[in-house]
Amino acid sequence: MPLALLRRMRTKRPDRGSGVRIPIPVGAGAFSCEVLDPVGQPLGGVDVTVTETRGAGRTAAKATTDPHGLFVATLEPGQYSVLLTGSGLTPNRLTVDIAAAESAPVQRVQMQPTEQLELPPPGTWLFDPPHTAIRFIARHVGMANVHGRFTRFRGGIHIAERMEDSRVEVLIDASSITTGNNTRDNHLRSADFLDVEHYPDIHFASSRFTWRSGQKWTVQGPLTMHGVSRSVSLDTTYLGAVNGGYEQELRCAALATAELHREDYTLNWRNMLARGIAVVGPTIKLELDLQAMYRNQDTPTPPD
Repeated sequence: MPLALLRRMRTKRPDRGSGVRIPIPVGAGAFSCEVLDPVGQPLGGVDVTVTETRGAGRTAAKATTDPHGLFVATLEPGQYSVLLTGSGLTPNRLTVDIAAAESAPVQRVQMQPTEQLELPPPGTWLFDPPHTAIRFIARHVGMANVHGRFTRFRGGIHIAERMEDSRVEVLIDASSITTGNNTRDNHLRSADFLDVEHYPDIHFASSRFTWRSGQKWTVQGPLTMHGVSRSVSLDTTYLGAVNGGYEQELRCAALATAELHREDYTLNWRNMLARGIAVVGPTIKLELDLQAMYRNQDTPTPPD
């Protein structure tokens, strides 16, 4: 459970009465809820999704609670399922009945923390290339996406006794870029973009692990590409550790994402359509789907 939550003092919540007073359209009713954290304080930023229980389950309303933990919606009469979700919280589901011209009493919902996954044991963990993907998405002609990946890389994670002292490093062969189109891939390898002849590697080495909530971490460090180093933050979700694979070795997994700006790395090539739309967008979404194996003298070597 986040320490910030544990440090809060329990206080009695005021009674909000029979309902939140809002204008109700003719023929509709109103639903409202007050969402509280595990120690009874208002919890903003919780995702609330209201769906019909009849038919195909159409989404009738979707929003997040305000800083006071409140969510309000006007709905057609009927029965609805209300799903509340948030990072590091166990999902909560309600069933509500809405009547015409009525504002139902505020429902008070107290969220509970999710069960924490056990962190991987300290030591060296090497990326398993057949089960690891380094992908990217770039905007193309202002309306579509180009998906690509790097197929050759190596690296790993050193898990420290304190998770915050851990380190991750990856070295990517820039020439291994592939988008499924040879002409485009050769252009990306050229001096217009990655210039792999002069800058053959892309390198990331973390400088800080910061816990955010639940299984969420931020991993920060310099990313060096095209001869330029810039600090980036990887939004990282830890997915757990299990025994299994080639010879039942111990392995862990995580998913990390970041948004990069091309011009930060002097990848300045641009070409415009007649309408002034860039052929390649200014930002790149990076996604690392990582699986790593615990490394010791008994760890088997993954097949190519």
